[in-house]
Order: sequence, then structure tokens, then C-alpha cells
Amino acid sequence: MRRTIFTEEHDAFRSMCRDFVAKELVPAYEQFEQDGKVAKEFFAKMGELGLTGLQVPEEYGGGGQGHTFKFNTILNEETAYAATTLGTLRVHQDLVIPYILEYANEEQKQRWLPGMAAGTIMTAIAMTEPGTGSDLTGIRTKAEKKGDHYVLNGAKTFISGGINADRVLVVARTSPYDEADRRGGLSILVVDAESAGFEKGRNLDKIGLKTQDTAELSFTNVEVPATDLLGEEGKAFEYLSHNLAQERMTISVNAVASAQAAIRFASEYAHERKVFGTPLKSFQNTKFVLAECSTEVEAAQIMLDHAIEALDANELSPADAARVKLFTTEVQARVVDKCLQVHGGYGYILEYPIARLYADARVTRIYGGTSEVMKTIIAKDMGLSEKRA
Repeated sequence: MRRTIFTEEHDAFRSMCRDFVAKELVPAYEQFEQDGKVAKEFFAKMGELGLTGLQVPEEYGGGGQGHTFKFNTILNEETAYAATTLGTLRVHQDLVIPYILEYANEEQKQRWLPGMAAGTIMTAIAMTEPGTGSDLTGIRTKAEKKGDHYVLNGAKTFISGGINADRVLVVARTSPYDEADRRGGLSILVVDAESAGFEKGRNLDKIGLKTQDTAELSFTNVEVPATDLLGEEGKAFEYLSHNLAQERMTISVNAVASAQAAIRFASEYAHERKVFGTPLKSFQNTKFVLAECSTEVEAAQIMLDHAIEALDANELSPADAARVKLFTTEVQARVVDKCLQVHGGYGYILEYPIARLYADARVTRIYGGTSEVMKTIIAKDMGLSEKRA
């Protein structure tokens, strides 16, 4: 079905993104996978084209598209269509930048946003800790105020972009845990990665998303200037909830685009491959499987496009964002799996892009809130939740 959410301006931007991915990203991708991260200078190259600060206002050197997520969507789609990823650019651009735009004061914006928009200051956000996943109220990393600075101690894990990051938004406890207010006492510090006592651990070896550096971070008496507190003390939980809709949309955009790419690769393979002298595409099972995949992805795309419009209008509820993420990532999993099956044994060989899509797809039902968490949010919205005794 024809998509109706984009204009001619969007189409021109898509053409630029497609050319960039084909000419710059695809040739360098194998090296990025081997390195376990995208080269930092690559982000600076993207910054020169205006691709790393799309929602940053022009006064800070950005693209001035803060009112819309559609340009971010196009860049993410074109990257996924080529069975590639841009490392942790999605975290930097789709997650972290909105926090700075919403909660940083003017002095902080002047200090950070120009470099963030240019791709010369890369960022990450550190929430997850060993033993603390989706339940942020269990965060143990502490930041004690001492005069004009905080002293930060603790550890984080599974931090996307942690290796490349120049600044990390660290969620830390600035007041003691209170059972009566489990969501209180958490604050966000924008920590300079060069600070004494800030250690970047190993780049975690994952089954997929090989170009996305994912780090363990530790903080030992790290002194963070009080001027690097984002927003107000104790408001982190509220702040983190603010951008969940866009975070879940960026995951959903990648899920649908990756599923579309999988169908394309499977269809091309079915045209070329012969089984017992007969083209694979002529077998009824192959046609039926790909028809099913096409239908599921079309439904997911329509749902997603509707949600993107709602996000731009600031009308996308947390529950609806959860519905979209749940549905699109589950569709991605089913479709990529079926398309790998069409490839047969070759689908398990990494030189075929379907194998990469298969490995990359698994995490989308985990990060940004697991499928189980999405179901909990949806059930609560339906009035099905119960208070525990």
C-alpha cells in the first residue's frame, strides 16, 4: 500500500540517505563489524552532511527538525533496508538528544549540542546495572553531593555506545532509597568520559548488532561538576518516561524495515535458486510463505506509520507505543525467521545478509522494554492490572 506520511522533502532526504548508505556505509561495514564499533570519524563525516543532529535546532548547528521524527525514521529505514546498522547512532540521535533538548539549561545546550549535532561529541545513556534490568527503581549507583560537585560510584552494563561515548547520561541515586517513593531519588548526570575514575570495560561480544559497541562502565569516586546535572535532582524517573515513546518508535522503525529487507533478500534468492531443477520461487510453499510475510509486514507498516504521525502530534500514548513495539518486533522475528528458512542452509551462512538480520533481530524484543514489559503496560491500559497484596 502507498505510504502517505512523507512529502517531497522527505523523498529528497531519503535519496540522500540511500546514496550515503550505499557509497559510504556498506563498503566500510565489514570492517566496522570486525572492530565491534563504527569508527568515530564516520559519525563526524555524517555530521558534515547534517545526519547526526536532525532534531537539534539550527541555532546549535542541527537540522532543525525537532518537531518531527520522520527524518530520523527515513535514516533508520534506509540503513536497515541495506541490512546494516549505524552502531549506536540511534541511541545518540533518537534517545539522548531529546533528553538534552527537553531538560538541559541554555548553558548546557550551548556547551553540548553543537558537538552532538556535528557527530564530534557522541553520547550514551547508562541505566542498566548488573542485577537491575527493566526495574529502574533498583538502581544502586550513587552520586553524593559535595560542594560544587557530585561524587559518583557504581557500575553499569549493556550500555549501547559506551565505548564510543564522549559523554554519558548516568542515572544515579542522589538520595537514599525510600520504599514509600520507589521512583524518587534518582537523577541524571551528564558525565565526561575522560573523568578520573571513569572506566570503560570490555566491548561486550554479542550474537548480533556487531557494529554497536556495548560496554560495561564503572565509576570510582568520579567527580562530576554540579553544572552537569541534567534538570533537577530526583526527577530522573519522570524524565526517562518522557522519551519512551520515541525510543520505542525507533526500535519499531528498524524492526519493520529489517523485515522488509528480509523479504527482499528471500525473494531474490527464490528467483535465483533451483531445487531439483525447478526455480524455488515456483514452489507453492515458497510463494505462500513470502505472501504471509508480506501481509504481516504491510500491517506492521500501517500501524507504525499511524504511530509516527501520532508521535509528531505529541499524541502517542505510552500504551500505544508499547503496542507498536510489541507487534512490530514480534512480526520482525517471525518474518526474518521464515525468510531464513527460505534460504535453507545458506541462510545460516554469514556471507548472506539474512543471517545478519536474523542475529540482529533477536534483541529488539528485549531492549527498550521486553515484550513481557510491553504486555504489562498494555494490560494496565486495559484495566487488567491488580495491586499486589
